[in-house]
Amino acid sequence: MNTRKLIRVRDVMKTQFDVVDGMATIEQALHQMKHQETKCLIVQKRHEDDEYGLLLISDIARHILAKDSTPERVNVYEIMAKPVITVDPDMDIRYCARLFTRFELSRAPVVHNDELRGIVSLTDLVLHGLLKMY
Repeated sequence: MNTRKLIRVRDVMKTQFDVVDGMATIEQALHQMKHQETKCLIVQKRHEDDEYGLLLISDIARHILAKDSTPERVNVYEIMAKPVITVDPDMDIRYCARLFTRFELSRAPVVHNDELRGIVSLTDLVLHGLLKMY
């Protein structure tokens, strides 16, 4: 008999996240990273038929810092990932972990009914979800 408890993405996701406009400069984006644990920014949709984007700290390190580019001269849209895979808040964290593993993701926006609800990372799945299962 399976004694594992069902834990959903909504149970472990972060509901405080930072959002940036794709036209913002990297310098502006860095100033927008308000939360201490922020390692990414979700890039806003420009219109209803657009998709969300994601700007990771690793993108900034790879495209700005390592290439000695100037953060005030590069826009977010130039280095962000878009479209990004999103997850539903009702998804079982085990399936979310499999999705992340299959596509080599570290985090993803959580979207329900086309509305941004949060962000979830592998760290959230493991540290906040795994122990709750047993």
